[in-house]
Amino acid sequence: MPTKIKTLLLDDDQQVLILLENLMLKQFPAIQVIGKAKTVKEGIKLINELKPDLIFLDIEFPDGDGFTILDSVSHSNFETIFISSHDQFAMKAFEYSALHYLKKPIIPAEVNDALSRLDLENENEFSSQIKKIKDGLIDREPKLIIPTTEGLDIIKIKDIKRCEASDVYTIFHMVNGKKYMASKSLNNYEKLLDDIHFFRIHSKHLINMQYLVQYKKGKGGYVVLEQGDELEVSVRKKMDFMNRLKDYARSLK
Repeated sequence: MPTKIKTLLLDDDQQVLILLENLMLKQFPAIQVIGKAKTVKEGIKLINELKPDLIFLDIEFPDGDGFTILDSVSHSNFETIFISSHDQFAMKAFEYSALHYLKKPIIPAEVNDALSRLDLENENEFSSQIKKIKDGLIDREPKLIIPTTEGLDIIKIKDIKRCEASDVYTIFHMVNGKKYMASKSLNNYEKLLDDIHFFRIHSKHLINMQYLVQYKKGKGGYVVLEQGDELEVSVRKKMDFMNRLKDYARSLK
């Protein structure tokens, strides 16, 4: 008979604990809930004593946060599914980091999705990712965590001058001249950044409107960004871009 996945539920919300335990019992027979805790202190104690394979971990507790638990335990060979009610950018950070997370209120289908992404055969190798997520959440300044071929990079959204499509990758051009290559397509970042003054002017270019200094007329035209970047605006995007430019100008008044 296969060994069950020993699981802890760590959340200060009793309703969340009940929901998750009932869900595991009814829909995930391979998972055995071996304990629950509602504080950081109790969570650390249970992890060290029971040595789980998996934990569902809330970000915020009355006596601290979930990262304190991860930093304090002696047993660390387990997978983690985070639970959070943080804002949009924080949740996007989780999504793009490839860590497993659940948004509150918890939806059973999303629990299933998070569980399907687990790799319980390998030791937990998420320490660097967790640190980056932690840094991004603690700092109120919106940041983006991008997956690269070497791991993860965390960048300030306000410092992104433009993003460039390169096959299935995205190159981030920063205002300080630095570049990052992310292992996700530009379509992903267009969806994420479109509502905060970023606009896709071409199939290859997503620009940060705050660094726009000039628009040059033409069939589609060209934009000039700070430090001299000159980029083509596609004919198909021209009208939408001009409308967005007017909206952006009004927002500055």
